Amino acid sequence: MLWACFTLPNLAMDAVLRSHPDPDRPLVLLDGHAHDRHLVAVNVAARQAGLYAGQKLATAQALLADFEMRPYDAAATAGWLRFLAALAYQFSAEVCLMPGAIALEISHSQRLFGAWPQLFERLQQLLQAQGFQHRLAAAPTPQAAAVMAAERPLQAVTGRGELHAALRGVAVERIGFSGNTCARLKAMGLRTMGQVLQMDRSHLQRRFGQDMVSLLAKLLGEAPDGLERFRPADVFDHHVELSHEVENTGALIFPLRRLTQDLASYLAGRDGGVQHFVLCLDHHGRPATRLDIRLLAPERDAAMLFETARGRLEALQLPAPVLDLRLKARHLPPFVPEGRDLFDTRPAHAIPMAQLRERLRARLGDEAIYRLAPTVDPRPERAQHKGPADTVQTAPQPRPSWLLTQPVPLRGAPPRILAGPERMETGWWDEGGIRRDYYLVQTADGQRAWAFCPSGEADGWMLHGWFA
Repeated sequence: MLWACFTLPNLAMDAVLRSHPDPDRPLVLLDGHAHDRHLVAVNVAARQAGLYAGQKLATAQALLADFEMRPYDAAATAGWLRFLAALAYQFSAEVCLMPGAIALEISHSQRLFGAWPQLFERLQQLLQAQGFQHRLAAAPTPQAAAVMAAERPLQAVTGRGELHAALRGVAVERIGFSGNTCARLKAMGLRTMGQVLQMDRSHLQRRFGQDMVSLLAKLLGEAPDGLERFRPADVFDHHVELSHEVENTGALIFPLRRLTQDLASYLAGRDGGVQHFVLCLDHHGRPATRLDIRLLAPERDAAMLFETARGRLEALQLPAPVLDLRLKARHLPPFVPEGRDLFDTRPAHAIPMAQLRERLRARLGDEAIYRLAPTVDPRPERAQHKGPADTVQTAPQPRPSWLLTQPVPLRGAPPRILAGPERMETGWWDEGGIRRDYYLVQTADGQRAWAFCPSGEADGWMLHGWFA
């Protein structure tokens, strides 16, 4: 087996910065009690000013007077780890969560995504697009891959023999042993894994217990890894906490784009789509504003999801300033891509029909886009009605794309008959009965038309529609 692992050394801070309007401003995450608050994470600007993780808040304020402070949210950080694991699920069916890291089995994935260099590049592009710093490596076990990602990123160790050699110079503190075990190992003069591996395993068990030996066996692939396999949830629920109250919808476009991109990435990871999602705008002291966004078919294109949501959001009059923007999708049906011709002649910048349709619905309203559906009345004037845009269109007989409201005389030279006749003799049950012979004809100007003559007559052409 071969496992890839990416560690996330700045997961909590990266999760905040990816939707922050000013990431270059000094920013810190705080934790602890009211009188003993300390810095959990700092961004680059804060670090350059002398702030660092673990520093007391009072000390940080003495060094830098003006910096933004946000509370550290452990639950939100764990949620982002699960989100990235869901994205990694598109590359492997075996994904495991580890402290600050994600491991995925890739020995079978290489048949689909290419050898390690190609797969490494795809994983790196995925994480960079999401805005998370990472260190990536591969090894025969997930525990070893995590160690290699932290110590020797970019490296792929493919065999057991290579694994022993790669771990030989790693300090014992980097393996995952407890602090007490590391202190006792150092007291014995065992400071690197190479020295530990030379020790007799039974001697290590007597000295340090079964847990230490079990961890060593999992690291080397001598025992099952013991990690639980991750499965993506069937719901998507992300939010962006705004740094200040927003009073116009224009300022919500940037966080909305990030949310829809996250939704599209999540759907790609689980090979699904979305047909209905909800935007919730939280206000202070009043109920949240809810925007229900429904699509005609399951979609997962980020541009389409964003354009649809933006159209609905821009048409909204905010009842109060917005503090938080949340996107929820609780039903994620399977996604079936739209079929396209092998030799598609559409311009590269052309908007796909599905995206254009959803953009028009968002801008003009659901009722503005419809499809002509057949009725039970065969008379052309009454044969169609406006139906929902997601209904299936059936056309057993060729009909013109431009049907006139009422037939008019066809002037000029007699037309050339291309097809027909199609006799219609119906409507006898009311006062609108007809008896006509319809033809597909070509006029003297080269236009294709749908015309009829009253049954039994050879002249008196009446024009009823034009073909495109």
